[in-house]
Amino acid sequence: MNRSSRRPADLAFAAAAAAALAAYNNLVGARPWHRRWYPAVNACAAGAALTAATAAGLTAGDLGLSPDKLRPGLRLGAAAAAPVVAAFALAAMTPATRPLLDDERVASLGRGQLAYHVLLRIPVGTVAWEEVAFRGVLQAALRRVLAEPAATAVASVTFGLWHIRPTAEALALNRLAPSRDARIAAVTAVAAGTAAAGALLSMLRDRSGSLAAPVLVHLAANCAGALAANCAGALAANCAGALAAGLPRAADG
Repeated sequence: MNRSSRRPADLAFAAAAAAALAAYNNLVGARPWHRRWYPAVNACAAGAALTAATAAGLTAGDLGLSPDKLRPGLRLGAAAAAPVVAAFALAAMTPATRPLLDDERVASLGRGQLAYHVLLRIPVGTVAWEEVAFRGVLQAALRRVLAEPAATAVASVTFGLWHIRPTAEALALNRLAPSRDARIAAVTAVAAGTAAAGALLSMLRDRSGSLAAPVLVHLAANCAGALAANCAGALAANCAGALAAGLPRAADG
């Protein structure tokens, strides 16, 4: 089937994918059953998205899943992920920057809960699903109907919208931005920041031709961020305990 005869179907698929992703995390993600079965539900969603994309005519190459592009993707992803991990490690170990990592969602997690987050919840439920959805399916669908800059822009804006609800919840949990105007400003800023991050991840996918590159960087950012926040919380608690007991602040040494 030629491109002109497929265009209405391609437009419909791209529009449906963008609308579904903009709504998914803000509506489905708020359901108690989704929170409980987060990795499993999102893994199924990733499978469904790939099935729909294949039925719509997108190939493995279109989706960034071509085996011959895996090695370049891993090389570029590892190179880009290394400074991300180093930055989080430095922030956690430096007393002046530890407050920037404060996040009640992970700061108080025990070892078992932290391992669950870093080894399962984040890799499967967050990174794999989001990269398949945005840098895989949505980006490929948009490129069939839009010029490259516009396709990346739409996918990135959708990625920013995806983060509205979790950002609002994180602000509430951490008791940040107490006023309505402050919350709106903070959520808008985070959505814009995640849209920019989405554009960067799209660039890595373009340059390597593989989803492996953005997956590694996304994984490094989320897992290193969780580990750093947990470590910073433990170090801060140790320092507070040492001060209360009148002991030296060895953790800051």
